Amino acid sequence: MAWTPFPYPDPAFRYTPETLRAAWATLHGGDQEPFPAHPALVQAWIAFHAGEFERAARLGLDVGVNGYAVAHKAICMYANYLEPNEKKKLATFECVAERCLRQQLEQPDNPSGYYWHAYALGQYSRGISVMKALAQGLGVKVKRSLDTTVRLAPTRADAHVALGVYHAEIIDKAGAVLAGLTYGVKKEEGYRQFQAGLALSPDSSIARVQYARALLMLEGKKKQAEAHALLEQAVGCEVRDATERLDQAAAQKELQEEKPA
Repeated sequence: MAWTPFPYPDPAFRYTPETLRAAWATLHGGDQEPFPAHPALVQAWIAFHAGEFERAARLGLDVGVNGYAVAHKAICMYANYLEPNEKKKLATFECVAERCLRQQLEQPDNPSGYYWHAYALGQYSRGISVMKALAQGLGVKVKRSLDTTVRLAPTRADAHVALGVYHAEIIDKAGAVLAGLTYGVKKEEGYRQFQAGLALSPDSSIARVQYARALLMLEGKKKQAEAHALLEQAVGCEVRDATERLDQAAAQKELQEEKPA
């Protein structure tokens, strides 16, 4: 089954083991992944940052559970941004979520097993409709995995941003009263999580995109100017790898699609 190629190849995204190590803290400010000890995983991350998501996934999965972090990040970024077939996308996220459950049993202290479980279930939920997913109990599972991620890795910015998204989406779909009573979500807590994520990873493009979407979901036109400013900042963020380039393209698309105030 052919994977859609990354549409913006750039020599600047092609790292060597040496340049990858030097750039690691900057590239992984959002997920706090440790630099890999296994040479095959160094190659997997090089492939990931270059946009070779299929190669990154294969190299990671070949290593086994220690390669799941790079494999799942590559698979999820690919499915989210580049997989055109909706059914394949849903099946992919289901598969990642199931594999993460096995990882949680084998590596209960590894935050990536919980983060990618939450991410994959969240994307799956969006695909089948958030209300349907809530009725199936998926919201509770997403929240539990994100809370565990933050407990294990308090400075993991992407988990704080994901919690912000969680609060915003449930309030948007279920309404503030029902969302608060049934799921314990609050608008203020959502905003607090976005702000925590941005404080931990101040140059993150995707955090700004997600925050802008949340503001529009929760406040509508009242926050349109603020959301617009966040999207403009997201477009202007430095692009250091393939995923950041895809994040930038998402921000550009949202700016183009903005409705006039």
